[in-house]
Amino acid sequence: MAEWIGINRRARRCYGFDEIALVPGSQTVNPNEVNTSFKFNGKNFKIPILAAAMDGVVDVKFAVEMSRMGGIAVLNLDGIQTRYENPDEVLEEISLATPQKATELIQTVYTTPIKEKLVTKRVAEIKKAKAMAVVSCIPANAEKFSKLAIASGADIFVVQSTVTTLRHISKEYKTLDLIKFCKSIKIPVILGNCVTYETTLELMETGASGLLIGVGPGAACTTRGVLGIGVPQVTATVDAAGARDFHFKRTGKYVSIITDGGMNRGGDICKAFACGADAVMIGSSFARAKEAPGRGFHWGMATSHVNLPRGTRIQVGTTGSLKDILTGPAKVDDGSQNLLGALRTSMGSLGASDIKEMHDVEIIIAPSIQTEGKIFQVGQKVGMGK
Repeated sequence: MAEWIGINRRARRCYGFDEIALVPGSQTVNPNEVNTSFKFNGKNFKIPILAAAMDGVVDVKFAVEMSRMGGIAVLNLDGIQTRYENPDEVLEEISLATPQKATELIQTVYTTPIKEKLVTKRVAEIKKAKAMAVVSCIPANAEKFSKLAIASGADIFVVQSTVTTLRHISKEYKTLDLIKFCKSIKIPVILGNCVTYETTLELMETGASGLLIGVGPGAACTTRGVLGIGVPQVTATVDAAGARDFHFKRTGKYVSIITDGGMNRGGDICKAFACGADAVMIGSSFARAKEAPGRGFHWGMATSHVNLPRGTRIQVGTTGSLKDILTGPAKVDDGSQNLLGALRTSMGSLGASDIKEMHDVEIIIAPSIQTEGKIFQVGQKVGMGK
Protein backbone atom coordinates (compact mmCIF):
# COMPACT_ATOMS: atom_id res chain seq x y z
CA MET A 1 0.00 0.00 0.00
CA ALA A 2 2.94 2.33 0.62
CA GLU A 3 4.97 4.22 -1.98
CA TRP A 4 8.60 5.22 -1.87
CA ILE A 5 9.05 8.91 -0.96
CA GLY A 6 12.86 8.75 -0.78
CA ILE A 7 15.71 6.41 0.09
CA ASN A 8 14.60 3.85 2.69
CA ARG A 9 11.35 5.71 3.39
CA ARG A 10 7.86 4.76 2.30
CA ALA A 11 4.52 6.49 2.87
CA ARG A 12 0.94 5.31 2.57
CA ARG A 13 -1.48 7.15 0.28
CA CYS A 14 -4.52 8.35 2.24
CA TYR A 15 -7.79 9.88 1.06
CA GLY A 16 -10.16 12.69 1.98
CA PHE A 17 -13.83 13.21 1.15
CA ASP A 18 -13.21 15.21 -2.03
CA GLU A 19 -11.22 12.33 -3.55
CA ILE A 20 -13.88 9.61 -3.45
CA ALA A 21 -17.42 8.98 -4.70
CA LEU A 22 -20.16 6.48 -3.86
CA VAL A 23 -21.40 4.15 -6.58
CA PRO A 24 -25.14 3.44 -7.00
CA GLY A 25 -25.87 -0.27 -6.87
CA SER A 26 -28.35 -2.64 -8.51
CA GLN A 27 -31.31 -1.57 -6.38
CA THR A 28 -32.73 1.66 -5.00
CA VAL A 29 -34.90 2.38 -1.96
CA ASN A 30 -37.60 4.97 -1.30
CA PRO A 31 -35.72 7.64 0.73
CA ASN A 32 -38.78 8.05 2.96
CA GLU A 33 -38.45 4.42 4.01
CA VAL A 34 -34.75 4.25 4.93
CA ASN A 35 -33.71 4.10 8.58
CA THR A 36 -31.09 6.72 9.51
CA SER A 37 -31.24 6.15 13.26
CA PHE A 38 -28.07 5.77 15.31
CA LYS A 39 -27.98 3.13 18.05
CA PHE A 40 -25.63 4.04 20.87
CA ASN A 41 -25.23 1.95 23.99
CA GLY A 42 -28.68 0.41 23.52
CA LYS A 43 -30.48 3.70 22.87
CA ASN A 44 -31.75 4.83 19.47
CA PHE A 45 -31.29 8.40 18.25
CA LYS A 46 -33.27 9.60 15.24
CA ILE A 47 -30.44 11.82 14.06
CA PRO A 48 -26.95 10.27 13.59
CA ILE A 49 -25.31 13.70 13.42
CA LEU A 50 -23.81 15.07 16.65
CA ALA A 51 -23.12 18.73 17.32
CA ALA A 52 -19.51 19.26 18.38
CA ALA A 53 -18.53 20.49 21.84
CA MET A 54 -17.51 23.93 20.63
CA ASP A 55 -18.46 27.22 22.24
CA GLY A 56 -19.71 28.81 19.02
CA VAL A 57 -21.98 25.82 18.42
CA VAL A 58 -23.48 24.43 21.63
CA ASP A 59 -24.94 26.12 24.68
CA VAL A 60 -27.75 24.93 26.94
CA LYS A 61 -30.52 26.13 24.62
CA PHE A 62 -28.93 24.53 21.57
CA ALA A 63 -28.43 21.23 23.43
CA VAL A 64 -32.07 21.20 24.48
CA GLU A 65 -33.33 21.91 20.94
CA MET A 66 -31.05 19.27 19.42
CA SER A 67 -32.27 16.72 21.93
CA ARG A 68 -35.88 17.63 21.21
CA MET A 69 -35.29 16.87 17.54
CA GLY A 70 -33.81 13.46 18.35
CA GLY A 71 -30.10 14.20 18.21
CA ILE A 72 -27.11 14.86 20.45
CA ALA A 73 -25.34 18.15 21.12
CA VAL A 74 -22.22 18.04 23.28
CA LEU A 75 -21.63 20.87 25.76
CA ASN A 76 -18.01 21.90 26.40
CA LEU A 77 -17.34 21.90 30.16
CA ASP A 78 -13.94 23.53 29.61
CA GLY A 79 -15.39 26.50 27.77
CA ILE A 80 -17.18 29.78 28.13
CA GLN A 81 -20.40 28.24 29.49
CA THR A 82 -18.64 27.12 32.68
CA ARG A 83 -16.34 30.11 33.07
CA TYR A 84 -18.95 32.87 32.99
CA GLU A 85 -22.28 33.20 34.72
CA ASN A 86 -23.46 35.26 31.75
CA PRO A 87 -21.68 33.74 28.72
CA ASP A 88 -23.72 35.77 26.21
CA GLU A 89 -21.76 38.91 27.03
CA VAL A 90 -18.47 37.16 26.24
CA LEU A 91 -19.83 35.55 23.08
CA GLU A 92 -21.01 38.94 21.86
CA GLU A 93 -17.54 40.39 22.48
CA ILE A 94 -15.91 37.58 20.46
CA SER A 95 -18.34 38.12 17.58
CA LEU A 96 -17.48 41.82 17.42
CA ALA A 97 -13.69 41.37 17.47
CA THR A 98 -11.69 42.10 14.32
CA PRO A 99 -9.95 39.13 12.64
CA GLN A 100 -6.62 40.57 13.78
CA LYS A 101 -7.69 40.65 17.45
CA ALA A 102 -9.97 37.59 17.64
CA THR A 103 -7.37 35.00 18.66
CA GLU A 104 -5.84 37.25 21.31
CA LEU A 105 -9.30 37.99 22.74
CA ILE A 106 -10.24 34.30 22.82
CA GLN A 107 -6.98 33.50 24.61
CA THR A 108 -7.81 36.17 27.19
CA VAL A 109 -11.43 35.18 27.91
CA TYR A 110 -10.46 31.54 28.40
CA THR A 111 -8.00 32.45 31.19
CA THR A 112 -10.94 33.03 33.54
CA PRO A 113 -11.06 29.92 35.76
CA ILE A 114 -13.76 27.27 35.31
CA LYS A 115 -16.33 27.39 38.10
CA GLU A 116 -17.43 24.00 39.39
CA LYS A 117 -20.84 25.37 40.34
CA LEU A 118 -21.40 26.29 36.68
CA VAL A 119 -20.52 22.74 35.57
CA THR A 120 -23.28 21.52 37.85
CA LYS A 121 -25.64 24.30 36.83
CA ARG A 122 -25.33 23.84 33.05
CA VAL A 123 -26.00 20.10 33.22
CA ALA A 124 -28.95 20.70 35.54
CA GLU A 125 -30.38 23.30 33.14
CA ILE A 126 -30.33 20.78 30.29
CA LYS A 127 -31.93 18.07 32.42
CA LYS A 128 -34.58 20.47 33.71
CA ALA A 129 -35.72 20.84 30.09
CA LYS A 130 -36.01 17.01 29.91
CA ALA A 131 -33.20 16.83 27.35
CA MET A 132 -30.18 14.55 26.86
CA ALA A 133 -27.20 16.01 28.68
CA VAL A 134 -23.98 15.09 26.88
CA VAL A 135 -20.88 16.91 28.10
CA SER A 136 -17.18 16.99 27.25
CA CYS A 137 -13.88 17.94 28.85
CA ILE A 138 -10.15 17.38 28.48
CA PRO A 139 -8.51 14.39 30.24
CA ALA A 140 -7.00 16.58 32.98
CA ASN A 141 -10.48 17.57 34.18
CA ALA A 142 -12.27 14.29 33.52
CA GLU A 143 -12.25 12.74 37.01
CA LYS A 144 -13.46 15.89 38.75
CA PHE A 145 -15.99 17.04 36.14
CA SER A 146 -17.47 13.60 35.54
CA LYS A 147 -18.48 13.35 39.20
CA LEU A 148 -20.10 16.79 39.08
CA ALA A 149 -21.85 16.10 35.77
CA ILE A 150 -23.16 12.67 36.76
CA ALA A 151 -24.48 14.01 40.06
CA SER A 152 -26.46 16.57 38.05
CA GLY A 153 -27.88 13.93 35.70
CA ALA A 154 -25.51 13.78 32.71
CA ASP A 155 -26.34 10.99 30.26
CA ILE A 156 -23.07 10.62 28.31
CA PHE A 157 -19.55 11.83 29.14
CA VAL A 158 -16.96 12.69 26.49
CA VAL A 159 -13.22 12.87 27.17
CA GLN A 160 -11.58 14.69 24.29
CA SER A 161 -8.14 15.97 23.34
CA THR A 162 -6.30 16.66 20.08
CA VAL A 163 -4.80 13.16 20.13
CA THR A 164 -5.85 10.51 22.64
CA THR A 165 -3.88 7.31 23.27
CA LEU A 166 -4.05 4.57 25.87
CA ARG A 167 -0.48 5.31 26.95
CA HIS A 168 0.18 9.01 27.59
CA ILE A 169 3.62 9.52 29.11
CA SER A 170 4.33 12.46 31.42
CA LYS A 171 6.55 13.13 34.42
CA GLU A 172 5.17 16.64 34.85
CA TYR A 173 1.58 15.71 35.77
CA LYS A 174 -0.58 12.73 36.61
CA THR A 175 -2.15 11.17 33.52
CA LEU A 176 -5.69 9.86 33.28
CA ASP A 177 -5.98 6.07 33.47
CA LEU A 178 -8.57 5.58 30.73
CA ILE A 179 -9.32 1.96 31.60
CA LYS A 180 -9.91 2.78 35.25
CA PHE A 181 -11.90 5.87 34.34
CA CYS A 182 -14.26 4.09 31.93
CA LYS A 183 -14.87 1.28 34.41
CA SER A 184 -15.64 3.69 37.24
CA ILE A 185 -18.15 5.80 35.28
CA LYS A 186 -21.78 4.72 35.50
CA ILE A 187 -22.76 6.37 32.21
CA PRO A 188 -21.46 5.75 28.66
CA VAL A 189 -18.08 7.27 27.82
CA ILE A 190 -16.89 8.53 24.43
CA LEU A 191 -13.14 9.00 23.92
CA GLY A 192 -11.35 11.05 21.28
CA ASN A 193 -9.61 11.78 19.13
CA CYS A 194 -7.67 9.17 17.19
CA VAL A 195 -7.02 8.25 13.54
CA THR A 196 -5.22 4.90 13.31
CA TYR A 197 -6.29 1.26 13.38
CA GLU A 198 -3.94 0.31 16.23
CA THR A 199 -4.86 3.20 18.53
CA THR A 200 -8.58 2.75 17.85
CA LEU A 201 -8.30 -0.91 18.78
CA GLU A 202 -6.42 -0.11 22.00
CA LEU A 203 -8.90 2.57 23.04
CA MET A 204 -11.76 0.13 22.55
CA GLU A 205 -10.18 -2.05 25.23
CA THR A 206 -10.86 0.69 27.80
CA GLY A 207 -14.57 -0.05 27.86
CA ALA A 208 -15.56 3.16 26.07
CA SER A 209 -18.88 3.07 24.22
CA GLY A 210 -17.75 5.30 21.36
CA LEU A 211 -14.66 6.85 19.77
CA LEU A 212 -14.21 10.14 17.94
CA ILE A 213 -12.20 9.82 14.73
CA GLY A 214 -10.32 12.78 13.30
CA VAL A 215 -7.26 14.92 13.98
CA GLY A 216 -7.26 18.42 12.53
CA PRO A 217 -9.95 18.30 9.80
CA GLY A 218 -12.34 20.83 11.37
CA ALA A 219 -13.15 24.07 9.55
CA ALA A 220 -11.78 26.21 12.40
CA CYS A 221 -8.93 23.90 13.36
CA THR A 222 -5.33 24.70 12.40
CA THR A 223 -3.67 21.64 13.97
CA ARG A 224 -2.62 20.26 10.58
CA GLY A 225 -0.93 23.53 9.68
CA VAL A 226 0.62 24.24 13.08
CA LEU A 227 1.71 20.71 14.02
CA GLY A 228 1.76 18.95 10.65
CA ILE A 229 -0.24 16.00 11.98
CA GLY A 230 -3.43 14.28 10.86
CA VAL A 231 -4.88 11.65 8.54
CA PRO A 232 -7.52 12.48 5.89
CA GLN A 233 -10.95 11.47 7.13
CA VAL A 234 -11.81 8.79 4.55
CA THR A 235 -8.77 6.70 5.43
CA ALA A 236 -9.06 7.45 9.16
CA THR A 237 -12.70 6.34 9.21
CA VAL A 238 -12.13 3.19 7.15
CA ASP A 239 -9.24 2.16 9.41
CA ALA A 240 -11.23 2.86 12.58
CA ALA A 241 -14.22 0.93 11.26
CA GLY A 242 -11.95 -2.00 10.55
CA ALA A 243 -10.74 -1.92 14.15
CA ARG A 244 -14.33 -1.74 15.40
CA ASP A 245 -15.36 -4.79 13.39
CA PHE A 246 -12.33 -6.80 14.54
CA HIS A 247 -12.99 -5.81 18.17
CA PHE A 248 -16.65 -6.83 17.86
CA LYS A 249 -15.76 -10.17 16.33
CA ARG A 250 -13.25 -10.85 19.09
CA THR A 251 -15.21 -9.57 22.11
CA GLY A 252 -18.85 -9.27 21.10
CA LYS A 253 -18.89 -5.59 22.15
CA TYR A 254 -19.78 -3.03 19.50
CA VAL A 255 -18.05 0.33 19.97
CA SER A 256 -19.48 3.18 17.90
CA ILE A 257 -17.23 5.01 15.45
CA ILE A 258 -18.03 8.73 15.20
CA THR A 259 -16.27 10.59 12.40
CA ASP A 260 -15.47 14.01 13.84
CA GLY A 261 -14.85 17.00 11.55
CA GLY A 262 -14.04 17.68 7.92
CA MET A 263 -17.67 17.61 6.73
CA ASN A 264 -19.57 20.72 5.69
CA ARG A 265 -21.99 19.34 3.09
CA GLY A 266 -24.47 16.51 2.92
CA GLY A 267 -22.28 14.59 0.50
CA ASP A 268 -19.37 14.54 2.94
CA ILE A 269 -21.61 13.10 5.64
CA CYS A 270 -22.90 10.40 3.28
CA LYS A 271 -19.33 9.45 2.41
CA ALA A 272 -18.40 9.19 6.10
CA PHE A 273 -21.16 6.64 6.66
CA ALA A 274 -20.10 4.71 3.58
CA CYS A 275 -16.58 4.57 5.03
CA GLY A 276 -17.94 2.86 8.14
CA ALA A 277 -19.02 5.62 10.55
CA ASP A 278 -21.91 4.85 12.90
CA ALA A 279 -22.45 8.58 13.43
CA VAL A 280 -20.74 11.85 12.57
CA MET A 281 -19.88 14.95 14.56
CA ILE A 282 -19.85 18.39 12.95
CA GLY A 283 -19.32 21.94 14.12
CA SER A 284 -19.22 24.55 11.34
CA SER A 285 -22.55 23.55 9.77
CA PHE A 286 -24.33 23.90 13.12
CA ALA A 287 -22.48 27.15 13.87
CA ARG A 288 -24.54 28.62 11.00
CA ALA A 289 -27.82 27.95 12.82
CA LYS A 290 -29.86 30.78 14.33
CA GLU A 291 -29.86 28.87 17.61
CA ALA A 292 -26.04 28.62 17.75
CA PRO A 293 -24.45 30.89 20.40
CA GLY A 294 -21.57 32.01 18.15
CA ARG A 295 -23.61 34.62 16.25
CA GLY A 296 -22.36 33.40 12.89
CA PHE A 297 -18.81 32.80 14.10
CA HIS A 298 -17.01 29.55 14.88
CA TRP A 299 -13.65 28.83 16.50
CA GLY A 300 -11.54 25.77 17.16
CA MET A 301 -11.23 24.15 20.59
CA ALA A 302 -7.51 24.89 20.79
CA THR A 303 -7.79 28.50 19.62
CA SER A 304 -7.55 29.57 23.26
CA HIS A 305 -4.21 27.88 23.96
CA VAL A 306 -2.07 30.58 25.56
CA ASN A 307 1.22 29.44 24.07
CA LEU A 308 0.41 27.71 20.76
CA PRO A 309 -3.11 28.27 19.37
CA ARG A 310 -4.23 25.47 17.05
CA GLY A 311 -7.45 27.00 15.85
CA THR A 312 -8.87 30.24 14.54
CA ARG A 313 -12.12 32.17 14.53
CA ILE A 314 -13.93 31.95 11.21
CA GLN A 315 -17.09 33.67 10.04
CA VAL A 316 -19.59 31.09 8.80
CA GLY A 317 -22.63 33.34 8.78
CA THR A 318 -26.14 32.55 9.92
CA THR A 319 -28.04 30.80 7.15
CA GLY A 320 -31.09 29.26 8.79
CA SER A 321 -32.57 27.50 11.77
CA LEU A 322 -31.35 24.24 13.25
CA LYS A 323 -34.37 22.59 11.64
CA ASP A 324 -33.38 24.00 8.23
CA ILE A 325 -29.87 22.61 8.61
CA LEU A 326 -30.92 19.19 9.85
CA THR A 327 -34.22 18.39 8.16
CA GLY A 328 -34.93 21.27 5.78
CA PRO A 329 -36.41 22.55 3.68
CA ALA A 330 -33.04 23.74 2.36
CA LYS A 331 -32.88 27.39 1.35
CA VAL A 332 -29.30 27.32 0.00
CA ASP A 333 -27.82 25.48 -2.97
CA ASP A 334 -24.51 24.21 -1.60
CA GLY A 335 -25.60 21.11 0.33
CA SER A 336 -25.14 22.65 3.78
CA GLN A 337 -28.82 22.35 4.76
CA ASN A 338 -31.26 19.44 5.10
CA LEU A 339 -28.37 17.17 5.96
CA LEU A 340 -30.68 14.36 7.05
CA GLY A 341 -32.60 14.66 3.79
CA ALA A 342 -29.33 14.39 1.87
CA LEU A 343 -28.41 11.26 3.82
CA ARG A 344 -31.81 9.69 3.17
CA THR A 345 -31.69 10.45 -0.54
CA SER A 346 -28.13 9.18 -0.87
CA MET A 347 -29.00 5.98 0.98
CA GLY A 348 -32.03 5.48 -1.26
CA SER A 349 -29.97 6.01 -4.41
CA LEU A 350 -27.36 3.55 -3.16
CA GLY A 351 -29.92 0.93 -2.16
CA ALA A 352 -29.04 1.10 1.55
CA SER A 353 -31.98 0.64 3.93
CA ASP A 354 -30.06 1.55 7.08
CA ILE A 355 -26.67 2.76 8.29
CA LYS A 356 -25.29 -0.78 8.48
CA GLU A 357 -26.07 -1.35 4.79
CA MET A 358 -24.52 2.03 4.02
CA HIS A 359 -21.21 0.60 5.31
CA ASP A 360 -21.16 -1.85 2.40
CA VAL A 361 -21.74 0.45 -0.59
CA GLU A 362 -19.08 0.66 -3.28
CA ILE A 363 -16.53 3.46 -2.99
CA ILE A 364 -14.35 4.63 -5.86
CA ILE A 365 -11.36 6.97 -5.99
CA ALA A 366 -12.62 9.89 -8.08
CA PRO A 367 -10.66 13.16 -7.74
CA SER A 368 -12.73 14.77 -10.52
CA ILE A 369 -16.06 14.16 -8.75
CA GLN A 370 -16.20 17.73 -7.42
CA THR A 371 -15.33 19.48 -10.69
CA GLU A 372 -16.49 17.32 -13.62
CA GLY A 373 -19.05 19.29 -15.65
CA LYS A 374 -19.22 22.08 -13.03
CA ILE A 375 -17.53 24.86 -15.02
CA PHE A 376 -20.52 27.22 -14.82
CA GLN A 377 -21.00 26.64 -11.08
CA VAL A 378 -17.32 27.34 -10.49
CA GLY A 379 -17.35 30.42 -12.74
CA GLN A 380 -20.47 31.83 -11.12
CA LYS A 381 -19.56 30.68 -7.57
CA VAL A 382 -22.87 28.91 -6.99
CA GLY A 383 -23.75 25.37 -5.86
CA MET A 384 -20.64 23.19 -5.89
CA GLY A 385 -18.58 26.11 -7.14
CA LYS A 386 -18.69 28.04 -3.88
